[in-house]
Amino acid sequence: MNALDLIGRDEPLFQSDLTCVEADIAAHVSASRFLVIGGAGSIGQAVTREIFKRNPRALHVVDISENNMVELVRDIRSTLGYIDGDFRTFAIDCGSVEFRALVDWAGGYDYVLNLSALKHVRSEKDPFTLMRMVDVNILNTIETLAMARSHGATKYFCVSTDKAANPVNMMGASKRIMEMFLMRESDTQPISTARFANVAFSDGSLLHGFNQRFMKRQPISAPRDVRRYFVTPQESGELCLLSCLLGENRDIFFPKLSEKLDLISFAEIADRFLKSLGYEPYHCASEEEARADVEGHISRGRWPCYFFDSDTTGEKPFEEFFMAHEEVDLDRFESIGVIRNDLAFESDRLDEFLRHIADMKARGTWGRSDLVALFNRMLPDFAHAETGKFLDDRM
Repeated sequence: MNALDLIGRDEPLFQSDLTCVEADIAAHVSASRFLVIGGAGSIGQAVTREIFKRNPRALHVVDISENNMVELVRDIRSTLGYIDGDFRTFAIDCGSVEFRALVDWAGGYDYVLNLSALKHVRSEKDPFTLMRMVDVNILNTIETLAMARSHGATKYFCVSTDKAANPVNMMGASKRIMEMFLMRESDTQPISTARFANVAFSDGSLLHGFNQRFMKRQPISAPRDVRRYFVTPQESGELCLLSCLLGENRDIFFPKLSEKLDLISFAEIADRFLKSLGYEPYHCASEEEARADVEGHISRGRWPCYFFDSDTTGEKPFEEFFMAHEEVDLDRFESIGVIRNDLAFESDRLDEFLRHIADMKARGTWGRSDLVALFNRMLPDFAHAETGKFLDDRM
């Protein structure tokens, strides 16, 4: 089962650009020390592999997922083997005293890449997970960037998302606010970032869920009216590394739209996925029908599917990588666009955001509506798509 076939492509996105700059990238990596935060997630693992195979002086990886970190090491040892540089993993929280001690012990890094994030739209369903989203996507970014700067980092990279462009959900809005803080920090620390499409079969994604449902012999469910751009995990790692090493201060890299990158619906991918595994999709009219006789359908070579029109909070029917007011450079690379940003920020607004978050935490209680209102004050054009329904209410 080839991921490119499932997402409707027959060649990788960034190969031509990588070929042109490979010598420069390899020289940068082999001479540098790297810290990857959130390195056990799908994008983090892809970035770690891209750095590892170019033989860095040091590559330290931090993530709170001990099990995923073990798999990262096993995967690298089983495919790429070993390097001369110092490769280590640490199962610690990037907001912890242990993390600060690690950075002090290591003496700093040339490049710090922050791939940690709460990435799910479904995370906005309750005030507690929403506050953790603020912690991970915004506050941890500010703190880890300050540590990178204090130890003399050449560049700080932090992954963003296409959902930060004209956001309609709290996850995308949190990343847009993160970008605003990055702009302020870029006055004293060079930064770059990347917005990109859905990463095919990344942990927790709907496509990853297709695999899980198949292994557990359960029906597949997906919206039929939501279309997305997809990149492979390797492409996500390549784009992040290119932005980190070649991006100028305040640049945001994104995949350039072309005949190689086109919108595709989750329902289309589900159909292709099942056919690639030898099953005919059996379209059901309801969740109940899809659950009713799973083994009976499978025994006849067909897999029950329930495709529906999306009606949950925060869903955007299409994707975009930049906003109308942003300056975009489409000439620097063949397959990558670059959003150029001047040094512009409103310190009073950013400080007010931090004060409100600190006040909520000091009170020990806050509502989901409090955080939505605060995000709206930060982003006056925030078109929050509120329906009262959430993805956890779906199969």
